[in-house]
Amino acid sequence: MNLLLDTHIWLWLVGDPGRLGSQVANELRNPQNEVWISPISSREILLLTEKKRLQLNVETRKWIRENILRLALREAAFTHEVALQAAGIDLPHRDPADRILAATALVYNLTLVTADRRLLGCHGLPLLPNR
Repeated sequence: MNLLLDTHIWLWLVGDPGRLGSQVANELRNPQNEVWISPISSREILLLTEKKRLQLNVETRKWIRENILRLALREAAFTHEVALQAAGIDLPHRDPADRILAATALVYNLTLVTADRRLLGCHGLPLLPNR
């Protein structure tokens, strides 16, 4: 399975793995699965630390770079196709980051790993719910 981490799942995987459900934790440990990250998650983490809503134990840019490498995350680039797909995503809210993550999952044929109830209600999106 090819998994795309929602931003909070990435943060939990690194800093609070006990918040991951057993199925999610098992899938993330499975060496047959590829784990992907979107640059929008890096941007979200940068914004959260700038706004003091998130504190990391190291400088934010360093945390992002180190954890992409340490976890061997593949990059799901924000492409024109992702942007076009995002415009057609039907979500119950207007969060542009969620739209981009959903579109990225569809374009790259990835399963989005999330605990976000608003995304979990999105029909037609391949999801692995964190419960």
